[in-house]
Amino acid sequence: RNVKCKYSEDYIKFGFTCQEKEGVDLPQCVICFKVLGNDSMKSAKLKLHLEKCHPQLVAKWRLSGLKWQHLDSTSAFYNKTSNAVRASYIVAYQVAQAKKPHTIVEQLVLPCIRLVLGKEAARKLNDISVSNNTVSRQVNEISQNISEQVVDEIKKSPLFAIQLNELTDVALCSQLLVFAGYMVEGDFKDKFLFCKTLDTTTKAQGVMEIVNNFFEVHGLDWVNLVGVTTDGAPAMLGSRSGFHTPIKQRAPMVTRVHCFIPKEALASKTLPDQLNRINSLALNIRLFKRFCLDMCSDFDVLLFYTSVRWLSAENVLNRVFQLREELDLFLQAQRKEEFQNVLMQSNLELEHLVDIFGILNKLNLQLQGKGANLFFHQSIIKAFLDKLELWIVRVEGNNLVQYPYVDAMLGEKEAIRTQIPHLWKLRDEFQRYFPEVDRTKDGLSFIRNTFTTDVNSVPEDLQEEFLDVKNDFAAQDMYQQSTTEKFCASVTESYPNLSAPAVRFLLPFASTYMCETGFLCLLHNKEECPALLNLSEGLKFLLAPEEKQSSLLKKSNLKLTMEFL
Repeated sequence: RNVKCKYSEDYIKFGFTCQEKEGVDLPQCVICFKVLGNDSMKSAKLKLHLEKCHPQLVAKWRLSGLKWQHLDSTSAFYNKTSNAVRASYIVAYQVAQAKKPHTIVEQLVLPCIRLVLGKEAARKLNDISVSNNTVSRQVNEISQNISEQVVDEIKKSPLFAIQLNELTDVALCSQLLVFAGYMVEGDFKDKFLFCKTLDTTTKAQGVMEIVNNFFEVHGLDWVNLVGVTTDGAPAMLGSRSGFHTPIKQRAPMVTRVHCFIPKEALASKTLPDQLNRINSLALNIRLFKRFCLDMCSDFDVLLFYTSVRWLSAENVLNRVFQLREELDLFLQAQRKEEFQNVLMQSNLELEHLVDIFGILNKLNLQLQGKGANLFFHQSIIKAFLDKLELWIVRVEGNNLVQYPYVDAMLGEKEAIRTQIPHLWKLRDEFQRYFPEVDRTKDGLSFIRNTFTTDVNSVPEDLQEEFLDVKNDFAAQDMYQQSTTEKFCASVTESYPNLSAPAVRFLLPFASTYMCETGFLCLLHNKEECPALLNLSEGLKFLLAPEEKQSSLLKKSNLKLTMEFL
């Protein structure tokens, strides 16, 4: 006769509880809730299930100290607790994403629900843990989960790139934002990596220490870093002590990319100091505002100029241009003859700068946005350089079609020729900061136009593989239906030699646009809820991709279900 095995409380250390069916004990896993046969009610088989199905829990198993739970055949206990736990995580996620205090659910949301639904219906919500400590813990868990997912994906990628920028928030704290770009699952991805406060200095050494420490803690290899994109700050661009110098020592093959539209050629010799001097005293602001109101002007205040956000100069100069008559009379009334003379003598420069900064702002908008690669940015810069040469020719012929303000206000058009040196210097500065515009075309045309490039323009060591992919009909179909980045990432295994230089060129960020976007989120986060001290955790929620939410909640749900049991 068959002898039925009985359940032993020792089996809980393997993650098994007991379910009784028709008088027979059946082992049930408290992790995956799978019910095994009675013949599996043996230590060796239960341990084998744990090691085979849940190997990640073997080393850190804690079920021996957990309470023994009986799960019925309908798994009612599992459904009840898992749904409550999942709801708790979803609530914590929404609280963090909305940048609200962690006490808002317990102190505001639940009382409102009880008031609307009544105590009986609201009693079901008691299973959902939404206390301040629970929400804080779950927010930290999900935040850590997001970081682990990003780091794990970077480790799976053969190469990766970063963009970083140092910015000062509303509390005058220097924040370092870092984003990573990498290749995984046949596509390029870019994700938020971390945000750290620069406690001491914003020099290259301090930035390098933070980045290097993050790499060491998370096991990221400098050798796999192929691109670093920064802004134009001296700490980042210095040839001897800049951030790129220690980077080159650790990653010799890294590509240095800077996101910077030169401003030196357009620096006004007269305006910013005088404008800020008028705005420097509250009395001046009030007097000038009353002065403009009495004259029924369209505007009644000047704007401050800041060199940190130098493209704001367009708004500053435009406002000065609109209020030039009022400003002249105000300076005359205030007996500021020096400022008045400088302002009136620089009318042509003012009009010219208003037009030029308008053009630069349009260029800046073209360079913004996610997913833009170096080819895209270089084509825009190259087009701008060609336009500058065209404008110089036009100005020499007294054609002011690109200067609407100058054309409307200037009596003798020949006077604009005095601004031609500005245009030449602007072009020289662009070529100095973007010399790669004329260099990267050689040998890289096959990346942009894989199936139309002449084989003779491809490096000799890649020509044979290039002909293979050029005559691959499946690759042609894929190329037509996907982006350049996705196509290069999808053929890395089939054509490794040809895709390697393409990936190295396409992975580096073309700008620090994502850092700028992240900084705006950081400012918004800090202004709306200053009580949220961990800004990095908040940014992870604001910048986390939507498609990852379900997976991270499932992962956290499983973890907390185990702890709850």
